[in-house]
Amino acid sequence: MGLDFSHTEASWSYSGFMRFRTRLAKEIGINLREMRGLGDSGVLSWDKIIDPIKPLLDHSDCEDDLSPNECMKIAPRMRELVSDWDDDDYDKIQALLLADGMELAGSRNESLQFR
Repeated sequence: MGLDFSHTEASWSYSGFMRFRTRLAKEIGINLREMRGLGDSGVLSWDKIIDPIKPLLDHSDCEDDLSPNECMKIAPRMRELVSDWDDDDYDKIQALLLADGMELAGSRNESLQFR
């Protein structure tokens, strides 16, 4: 059992998706485990984080959705953040599939659903 999305074949285990988001957060200079609502210590507020990837990082990993507008902002930023990762890296492959799905959802004015 894992995490799937609408509009794409991207998929992670729940622990894999947390690892992926932790890596993305590190790319923008934050420790995801220190953020309120996600980590054990969770003392830092998301209010001061200004980055297009923020809605993906500060999101439930098992429900809800991302709006078309969020998808269209997150997708190019995610592509940028994973661009230096190895081409055969599972997280990079899935991130690019997810970015494609986000762009598809956004172009259709549909939300990307987490399932």
